[in-house]
Amino acid sequence: MIKVIAVMHGLSMRQEDRTLEFRMFISGAARRLLHTATLLTAEPHDENPRARRLLTLTFAYTYACWDRLRGEDPYDRARQHLATRFAYSAWRQYGGLPLFGRARPSPGTALARLSPMERLVLVLRFFEGIEEEQIAAALGLSVDRVRALYHRAATKLLRPTQGLAQTPDNDSLTARRT
Repeated sequence: MIKVIAVMHGLSMRQEDRTLEFRMFISGAARRLLHTATLLTAEPHDENPRARRLLTLTFAYTYACWDRLRGEDPYDRARQHLATRFAYSAWRQYGGLPLFGRARPSPGTALARLSPMERLVLVLRFFEGIEEEQIAAALGLSVDRVRALYHRAATKLLRPTQGLAQTPDNDSLTARRT
């Protein structure tokens, strides 16, 4: 009987240690990951419910696999899951099944002019500083495709907004959605 209590107490202590480690991770990474999620969803920083939902799902996933990280950087794992989850939700939105409410981001942000994949590649490459090869591997794309998405996104951001509606890229995207 004493052995059973000791084992249960040991499990409880490990669970408390795990929870404390995860809380420390959250306190250090939450702000930056929320900023990344907000950039991905192209929502205003003061009103970002989709980004917060995306981050909550990412933290739930990271906590669930916390014991399996074994030397892996939890921030990298969380960021990768955030990007994958966003890419999946963008795919569902274009398929007509919006996952996070609105199908399109609010037009008030510059990033709202980009397609979800362009936003994803731009944020990972520019803001997070991830190499093109790593982005390609994480998203299952070729390096050339990642490079093209990045350059297209940068070009769209630098282009004036008045000419945006007539570009062939937007017309082809609209045609593919219908």
